[in-house]
Amino acid sequence: MLTGTDEHGQKIEDKAKQNNMEPKQYVDIQAQAAKDLWKKMKINYDKYMRTTDEYHVKAVQQIFERFLKQGDIYKGEYEGWYCEDCESYFTETQLVNGKCPDCGRDVKKMKEEAYFFKMSKYADRLLKYYDEHPDFIKPDYRKQEMINNFIKPGLEDLCVTRTSFSWGIPVLSDPKHVIYVWLDALTNYITALGYNGDDDTLFKKYWPADLHIVGKDIARFHLIYWPIFLMALDLPIPKTIYVHNWITMKDGKMSKSMGNVIYPDQLIDRYGLDATKYFLIRQMPTGADGLFTPESFVEIYNSDLCNDLGNLLNRTIAMCNKYFDGNIPDYAGLDNDQDIELEEFQKSIIERVENKINEYEFASSLQTIWELVSKANKYIDETKPWELAKIGENDDKELKEAQLKSVIYHLCATLKQIAILIRPLMKDTSDEILRQLGLSNDVKWSDLDNYYDIHNAKVIEKGEPIFVRLNVQEEINYIQGLMKK
Repeated sequence: MLTGTDEHGQKIEDKAKQNNMEPKQYVDIQAQAAKDLWKKMKINYDKYMRTTDEYHVKAVQQIFERFLKQGDIYKGEYEGWYCEDCESYFTETQLVNGKCPDCGRDVKKMKEEAYFFKMSKYADRLLKYYDEHPDFIKPDYRKQEMINNFIKPGLEDLCVTRTSFSWGIPVLSDPKHVIYVWLDALTNYITALGYNGDDDTLFKKYWPADLHIVGKDIARFHLIYWPIFLMALDLPIPKTIYVHNWITMKDGKMSKSMGNVIYPDQLIDRYGLDATKYFLIRQMPTGADGLFTPESFVEIYNSDLCNDLGNLLNRTIAMCNKYFDGNIPDYAGLDNDQDIELEEFQKSIIERVENKINEYEFASSLQTIWELVSKANKYIDETKPWELAKIGENDDKELKEAQLKSVIYHLCATLKQIAILIRPLMKDTSDEILRQLGLSNDVKWSDLDNYYDIHNAKVIEKGEPIFVRLNVQEEINYIQGLMKK
């Protein structure tokens, strides 16, 4: 797993000047901030890649010279509308109301000597690749966007150097030019593995990548320019590129000037990592932007995490202690309708979740898991274990005891399934559920097949809330206060 920071370009050079810093000093601070946040979010990457790393600089220079030698790059002059924030040039027709079509910010007319990559040379080959590799772009509709908006109208050659600023990788054969950000940035995926370096062991082992995950604002660069660069290098193309949407506010994108910015670490400090991740993942569907509001955050926290999952665990722990001295009873194997229905339902949920995760539909996978949470809560109401525990004069004592054991076992086994299902997305909560059930957290996805294997387990003596119910208005006011600071 590779992540990192793209650290060259005019935008960064200008930001550093505004802060009375050298560009490298400025990007060092930004890289450390990203690393600190990834640590807080328990994102355990294998390598943090920076495009200012010396090995990357050397490899990019060699790649540029190869393209030049092959005739894929030529020198010319560029005049067009430039968006500094997106590091992108646009034609007059691509602008939206005179502004950048990607971010909506102002653009400025620029003209300078530059080198260009002959994108048009590879357009037909790229379309053929799209057709022959249906899993290359996820979600599928992004492919049609690329074809209709950029390739069919005529794929323009890409400006790959600049002379109007100096913060970038200099071209070896023409040092007044610095390599423009996208040729520099995109190649990090292979230079980080040692391509064109002293040791390419990791490159030979891991390339092509199984998956790239990118934001929708940089989809064009990854779905068009990146595969074309790889074609020009005679290298295989990544198996899948998944394009995710944005988290937006009611009034659009986050903006400090609008006072609607929220930082994930602020939410984590107040509400915990898993609650924050649950909301952000659940609110970002595959086909649309996610929406953050203080009201929806508090509502979903209370309803999904406290009421649904938290109460399910608390009720189960309490009944284990009340009826069986904290011991999880052995599986009774009764064939009553509610038990069979719950077992069949959880099997269907596992299959659906696996399919959704394989398609990178993480929001939908969480919502599907919560169907099982709701089903388990409903199962308690249907089976009424508190009535099974009461033995009347005319009751079949052995039967009611067996039924009660079956209910409690099914609840514990289903909670174990839920803990495994949420584990890729909410590991801390998964660990806590298993701990309270007295089960090992050394579980694998394949353990979902072992519904009937809980033996000699004992729950904790008193259930502990995994999520504490929030005072709605108090917390809405708190989050709104954070956004306005």
